[in-house]
Amino acid sequence: MFVIIGILVVFGAVVGGYLMEHGNIRVLLQPAELVIIGGAAVGTVLIANPLHILKSIAGGVAGAFGGSKYPKQRYLDTLKMLFELFNRARKEGLMALESDSDAPDKSPVFSKFPAFLKDHHALAFVCDTIRMTASGGVEPFDLDHMMELDMDVHHHAATLPTSALTTMADSLPGLGIVAAVLGVVITMGALGGPPEEIGHKVAAALVGTFLGILLCYGLVGPISSSMTKAVDEEHSYYHVM
Repeated sequence: MFVIIGILVVFGAVVGGYLMEHGNIRVLLQPAELVIIGGAAVGTVLIANPLHILKSIAGGVAGAFGGSKYPKQRYLDTLKMLFELFNRARKEGLMALESDSDAPDKSPVFSKFPAFLKDHHALAFVCDTIRMTASGGVEPFDLDHMMELDMDVHHHAATLPTSALTTMADSLPGLGIVAAVLGVVITMGALGGPPEEIGHKVAAALVGTFLGILLCYGLVGPISSSMTKAVDEEHSYYHVM
């Protein structure tokens, strides 16, 4: 919700200030400039990233418009679940947890926490650790090190979509200059025409630079930052587990 409010504030402040200076709003409506900048930016992302990262970018952008996936209740439910697992291991032995890790959807413990069951990465993280612990062939220090490596690998994979979106945001001002240069080229071809026509083409060219900078710092960049914070929240949640 706050993401939508923030976007409305950004564009409302920019357009509102422009209108306060008696600017003509129709001059800013340049679909061709938007096609050049937006299309080229999307193309750079398609060139630089494989399909699974593109899907993660789409999911991350959609998630940025929702609330946090890790509120206080999520932490409390996870701690309750771990307590029940540890308590069962204390009473029945570690081998009793093999049935939980092998078939978590049928586990009497995991089934009490459907939200955790839907989180496939967190579920696999807990179940894999239980299997290694129950086997008894891994020393506690080595197990701790393996869990840290598992979290680092997952965190690295989770940051790839945000890095790709940040790179896209960084390219937008440059692509805005490209659109502006194309506008100047068109303007040069119209020299000798009516001053009003030349002025309109120069304004359209400058709008390209304006859109590139605005989309970078007012939209795509902040969304990428929001995705980064969501990834950091997930990493903190794994540390608690």
